[in-house]
Amino acid sequence: MLTSVELCAGAGGQALGLERAGFAHTALVEIDKHCCNTLRHNRPNWHVIEQDMRLFKERASDHKGLDLLAGGLPCPPFSVAGKQLGEADERNLFNDALDIIDDARPRAVMIENVRGFLDAVFHDYREKLKTQLSKLGYKTDWRLLNASDYGVPQLRPRVVIVAVEAARSEHFDWPEPNPHNPPTVGDTLRDLMAERGWRGADDWADKADEIAPTIVGGSKKHGGPDLGPTRARAAWATLGVEGRTIAPEAPDAFHNGMPRLTVPMVARIQGFPDGWHFTGAKTNAYRQVGNAFPPPVAEAVGRQVARTLRNRVLHAVNG
Repeated sequence: MLTSVELCAGAGGQALGLERAGFAHTALVEIDKHCCNTLRHNRPNWHVIEQDMRLFKERASDHKGLDLLAGGLPCPPFSVAGKQLGEADERNLFNDALDIIDDARPRAVMIENVRGFLDAVFHDYREKLKTQLSKLGYKTDWRLLNASDYGVPQLRPRVVIVAVEAARSEHFDWPEPNPHNPPTVGDTLRDLMAERGWRGADDWADKADEIAPTIVGGSKKHGGPDLGPTRARAAWATLGVEGRTIAPEAPDAFHNGMPRLTVPMVARIQGFPDGWHFTGAKTNAYRQVGNAFPPPVAEAVGRQVARTLRNRVLHAVNG
């Protein structure tokens, strides 16, 4: 079994995908108590460390020799929804991640971030990051991946950065997109919309015949249990979804008008299995879902990283 450490683990989207790809997590570091509760609830055997990543790096050498260091570092420094301060943003943790990489020396690194990371304004920063990782012995690549290419019924572009030990880097290939389209929102949620007997569920599902816009999680300071700003809610309205609030339960039998989504519905659109439970009140639970990395995307990349690392092991044995 390959080993991994997860930084900024959130509610477990990337960790779950990597677990499916064959990684055993030796530690999951997350500062948010609500996310930590969700991780512990779903995987009591996982070693969840409720701590600021900048404090965890003091113990990074305890994990020396692990196979993969993964994480979803904070997005606001690079998000077009913010000021795009990049390295100057106090929430930027890339330098701290580099310190952890230097101390732990994993065989591979996998970091997820928003598409804004690829904007022209961050060209020099990206090249600096590549140079720093090269000095540590890694060859680095990044790619913009669309969640809908891996079966997720949602338009969710995300940047994934992969760094592999230079000697084995030629074995890494990005995952191929699925050969077929993902299910529509209607097909994805038909049964959940009908679970309380809503008579309009089938008609609604037939008309919700596209994938979802990007789920927006919001932050602790901004954003609540809704599906995003005005433009996002308008996109949801074209699918017959009322996006101003999140519902506590599915529509009843005699519901009229556009239905609202529940947290389990949003989780399914994010690619989580139905058995993954998000703990806490509705606002906290929705925020955990909305900020997650879709597990199917993490699994697709993780399988390629695992294949690369196993090739390394086979090469060493055969050599």
